[in-house]
Amino acid sequence: MKLNGTYQFLVYADDVNVLGGSVHTVKENIESLLVDSKKIGLEVNANNTKYMVISRDQNAGRSHRVKIDNSSFERAVEIKYLGKTLTCQNSVQEEIKSRLQSGNASYHLLLILLFSSLLSKNTKIKIYKTIILSVVFM
Repeated sequence: MKLNGTYQFLVYADDVNVLGGSVHTVKENIESLLVDSKKIGLEVNANNTKYMVISRDQNAGRSHRVKIDNSSFERAVEIKYLGKTLTCQNSVQEEIKSRLQSGNASYHLLLILLFSSLLSKNTKIKIYKTIILSVVFM
């Protein structure tokens, strides 16, 4: 959800919750998550839950920890979501770096096939396009 150009993410147990709506602060969003989770019989583990605020505003979500009752929720600088790297500054540099590293790793794993004299040039091109380029341009 978008709040005046600001996104709030809560990351927990290998899952992500994009928060927004009528609630405006990180603390209120976490409190709402805790209440809603208890209503359906779930318990949020504060040790495995982090939050991140993505905003054009450099001061948004400035605190590094949010304390609620006896639980402390840590702020994340970057998270992986659906295979993409999201940063709190909404910078694409880390995502580009990550994709290039993945493509480079794929290339090095396939070097034996790509330089094999047993495969035709067309087969090598198909391997390159389907494996390496798909990793870089997900």
